[in-house]
Amino acid sequence: MEIGPVEYLILGFRGTQIHDEFAPAIERLVENNLIHIIDLVFVKKDAEGSVTTFEFDELDEVKGFAGLQGEAGGLISEEDISYTAAGLDPDSCAVIVLWEDLWAAEFAQALRTAGGSVLEGARVPRELVDAALAALPSED
Repeated sequence: MEIGPVEYLILGFRGTQIHDEFAPAIERLVENNLIHIIDLVFVKKDAEGSVTTFEFDELDEVKGFAGLQGEAGGLISEEDISYTAAGLDPDSCAVIVLWEDLWAAEFAQALRTAGGSVLEGARVPRELVDAALAALPSED
């Protein structure tokens, strides 16, 4: 089975209330065939440091995610969850999402066919992009 590039994101939030306002944006990415959800897990750390995890169909507070199409289960491991939980401050939460980049599938296949591979890649943090753009000379 051919699959496009797969990536994960850990999205962090202050407090243990997971707000689902960003769920429609993820749903639009799915509907527009830009991504395919492979797995999605929520992680909460309370003020005492106790950690709980759940899938999007297990709590009413994340019902905004109920419309997501995808497998949503099985590939995010206990190790992934432990890693995420260790990085969370008390009284915070996170969403771990694993998705296939459908938008890049054709490019990835062409790269493999040509005998190439990705040697390195990373997301550039927004703060660095903003700072670099602000430092550019103005075009007056």
